[in-house]
This record gives sequence, structure tokens and C-alpha cells, in this order.
Amino acid sequence: MKRGNRNKTNFQLKGRIVVFATNNINKFNEARRILAEHKIAVGMFKVKAAEIQSDSLKKIAQTSAQDAFRRCHLPILVEDAGLFIKALNGFPGPYAAYVYETLGNKGLLKLMKNVKDRKARFKSAIAYCESREDVSVCFEGEANGEITVNECSEKGKASFGFDPIFRPSGSIKTFAQMTIEEKNGFSHRAKGFRKFAEWFKKLQ
Repeated sequence: MKRGNRNKTNFQLKGRIVVFATNNINKFNEARRILAEHKIAVGMFKVKAAEIQSDSLKKIAQTSAQDAFRRCHLPILVEDAGLFIKALNGFPGPYAAYVYETLGNKGLLKLMKNVKDRKARFKSAIAYCESREDVSVCFEGEANGEITVNECSEKGKASFGFDPIFRPSGSIKTFAQMTIEEKNGFSHRAKGFRKFAEWFKKLQ
């Protein structure tokens, strides 16, 4: 009986409803706003999915999505992001989360001290999985910009990670100074989720 109920629930959830596996409420809120524009409902699934060590954001996201699906058996989204700094040969890249935890914004700014070329880009890979047998499909987004000289002291409620030291091209504000709506006009994550939303709508 329990197994039958689970299968019935999975069937009912198919349609314009997906689950975003993340422990980051700020990431979830950014994604929720984008998907709502396309009339796609999204739930938050707090889980630490398996994360492989790889130089490829796409491979990391796909592997995590497949692992998360095995845990919840629902149409699942996983996002992995990286910060690539030109003067540091792409560092920290896909290891951005670890570098943020160990060095933080101040530590990264120390590495950039007296560096004139401050070009950088955020990249996002969003993987979607709805079947144990299927390989996750992936949607990528990118935001070009620069690393600021100092950490931005003016931070919005949704600021997290390297937002206080990244200013996207075409803006006088860092990600940290922006509202969610403003950030979604520039961010790598928003671009990836828009690509997913357009693809997902065509399936329905």
C-alpha cells in the first residue's frame, strides 16, 4: 500500500512542478522567482547530495542530481556554481564553495592585491533528473564581471558567498547590493534557470 501511494504521488507531481535540492535558501528564492515567471512551481528539498571532485560544473551537477533523485524519487533540480578569475588562471572555479569556506571574501581579495586585471565570471550548471535510468540534462548560465578592490559593506538580505566582491558587467552595483529581482537580471543562476524553464515548458 505504501509503495502504491508513493507511485501515485510521483504521478500527480508531474507537470509544472519540480523540486530544487539545495540547503541554500537564497539560491532557492532566486530560482523560485525565475520559475514563477514561467508558471513552474518549485519546492525546496534540503539534502546534501553526493558531490564528485571534478573540474566540470556540468558533471558535478549531473552526478548530484542523480543522487538526489534516488533519495526523493521526484523531478529534481541541482545547481552547481563556480567563480573563475582570469588573473588567477580560473581559480577558484568549481571549488568556489570550499575556497569561500576556507578563505572567505577577504582571503580572496588578498590574493588579488595589486592585480590590475580583475576580470572574472560566475558560471552555473543546473541539472534536471526525473528518472533513475536517465542521464541528467544540464543547462548553463554565465555572468561576466569583475572582482572589486574592497569587500562591499552594503549587503542586502539575500547576499551570500562571493556576492560582496563581484560586480557584473553593465552594473555599478555588486551582487550583494542588489535585490533578488535586480540580481536575476544579471546572474549566471538566473540565466541557467531561464534556459531550464523554456525547455521544461516544451515537455508539458
